[in-house]
Amino acid sequence: MRKNYGPIYVGPVAFWLCAFLSVPLLITLSYSFLAKGLYGGVEPHFSLAAYRSLFNTAVLKVLLNTIIIAVLSTALMVGLALPTAYYIARSSQKNLLLMLIIIPFWTNFLIRIYAWITILGSNGLLNSFLMGVGLTDGPIQFLYNRGAIILVIVYTTIPFAIFPLYSTIEKFDFSLIEAAMDLGASKTKALWKIMIPNIRSGITTAVLFTFIPTFGNFAVPKLVGGTSSWMLGNLIERELNITRNWPLASSMSVVLTFVTMLAVLFFMRSQNKKEL
Repeated sequence: MRKNYGPIYVGPVAFWLCAFLSVPLLITLSYSFLAKGLYGGVEPHFSLAAYRSLFNTAVLKVLLNTIIIAVLSTALMVGLALPTAYYIARSSQKNLLLMLIIIPFWTNFLIRIYAWITILGSNGLLNSFLMGVGLTDGPIQFLYNRGAIILVIVYTTIPFAIFPLYSTIEKFDFSLIEAAMDLGASKTKALWKIMIPNIRSGITTAVLFTFIPTFGNFAVPKLVGGTSSWMLGNLIERELNITRNWPLASSMSVVLTFVTMLAVLFFMRSQNKKEL
């Protein structure tokens, strides 16, 4: 009789997930139901004050801004990544093009953000160029708004949309496109009616891989968004380090996790329905 070594192999992974994923989530969840400490931290008393505070107008405004930025950024990334991945999959220089997409990852994430600050700043390269050619009389405020956040998020996150789409498109049988065109369909219609349904799994993966990190993004809105364009991650950081309201920060983290989980379940369910 063969011995089952499955639990031995899975054991270390299960322990790692429980110790460094499940336990912190449980701690965060428990803190969200406790009372705020006088000097920070929590008091061991059950309280729903943190969740009632979530319905504050300021918090709801930040949550709405976070959702808008996440949805717009995700839609823009998938829209740009789809033709990019298609071009790479059909190119004879696939390795070179994939390398060009990977190269930015060799640079520190914060350095890439500060590079955009150098470009978009009041004294940055873009404003200097516009004023130098006489298109503007003074600097334009490109930074510290929602548009700057979306631009930098798209730049830093779009590879996570390109790679799953490329992987799916590369496996697609393009003879189906040729067959549809032989039957009278235009190339655009053939791509839309035949290729898109067959690469739906790649689109779903691209959406998830971009929406989840965008929804919880902290560094980009902190550096290029300003206080008027805060996202939920910035509000959590303020409650933890400045106001020291740990239960409120924990309740926001729970909402962030819950919304992300709902997005994952929604796309997984829609994917399963379309495959039936």
